[in-house]
Amino acid sequence: MQPDSSPDATPLEVVSRGQIFDAARESPIHRIACFTSLCRLASGRILCGFQNGPTKQAATGTVRLAESSDGGHSWNPILFEFVTTFDGTPGSLAAIELVEPEPGRLLAFATWFDRSEPERPLFDPETEGILRSKQLWAESRDEGRTWTAWQALDLGELRGTALTGPVLCWHDGTIGFALESFKEFDDPAPGRHAAWLLVSRDGGRSFQSPALVAQHPEGRVYYWDQRLCVGRRPGELTAMFWTHDLADRRDLTVHLRHATLAGTKLRVSPIIETNIPGQIAAPLWLGDGRLLAFLVDRGDPATLTLWCSTDRGATWPQTQRLVIYRHDERAALSQGADNIDFKQYWEDMGRWSFGHPAICQLDDSHVLLAWYAGTPSCMSVHWARVRVGTAR
Repeated sequence: MQPDSSPDATPLEVVSRGQIFDAARESPIHRIACFTSLCRLASGRILCGFQNGPTKQAATGTVRLAESSDGGHSWNPILFEFVTTFDGTPGSLAAIELVEPEPGRLLAFATWFDRSEPERPLFDPETEGILRSKQLWAESRDEGRTWTAWQALDLGELRGTALTGPVLCWHDGTIGFALESFKEFDDPAPGRHAAWLLVSRDGGRSFQSPALVAQHPEGRVYYWDQRLCVGRRPGELTAMFWTHDLADRRDLTVHLRHATLAGTKLRVSPIIETNIPGQIAAPLWLGDGRLLAFLVDRGDPATLTLWCSTDRGATWPQTQRLVIYRHDERAALSQGADNIDFKQYWEDMGRWSFGHPAICQLDDSHVLLAWYAGTPSCMSVHWARVRVGTAR
């Protein structure tokens, strides 16, 4: 599908597409794949990570990897099995993100949930807290084929944490682990949501204290599911947020913030309200100065769309967008566009049968996209290769 025609439209075009993981070929205990990630290695190989289990956020859920050696055209599973028990406690792995801080050395980060009481759901509708979690990391020296044992990151006083999208890596080897915090399952106190960045100056061997990326001063607005990408200058980054107005019980348009690392501090710009409707938005800077955003919108029609801005995200013209995928949502959802009950929203998140956009650059003219999609009983991981051309 071509973008809307316009004299100054940026040329975006899907040139090929396929599947990374075909869940229909799997046994029932592996029939649901979701929460996708992408990582392109210095060698040119591409890794895709995703959650896998009998249902979304199952108590037995784990994470899996697939690899491509031909630019994303064909994929093979990596057979390594990640351990889900941590410190003797049974758990589940919710998502996995990969980063290569130096050629040949990979780090994997994953969110682990305590499943010592497997009957407990991820979210408690009474307290509005989530299961006790930890952020784990492991290392690979053979491009992801084998991994060390999990270790836990020290997050200080943060609770109710989960990773949120790609791990950043700047040219000097500095990496940034993005996460959010909320509250734990049994905590009766009101929750305060915040988006954070954990920075390492030594390739992930140690991390600084969490730096705040976004938090509404009154707790009225939640900047959920931040997705970050490195900027065009050293230490720069761009964040995009699924933005929810808790008081008005509705989603807002996607919000954006630019920031710069300055020593141990994160200097942030004002948050920008974009014109893009939808939820999770994965940004990527191109070398010619354009900013892309691969976004899931669960409106009507439900779509995954690639947007493009030529002014640092200030505007996102409809003429410079490309619909990548249209979805027929078959899950029974309770919510409408407005007046969204927070408890029902969490239940719906467990039912959605498509989403979690991921994006990585292949070369000067192409990007690779990944997402999950299917039916409530069978969800696969999909890919699309998009020609982005050059700015006019």
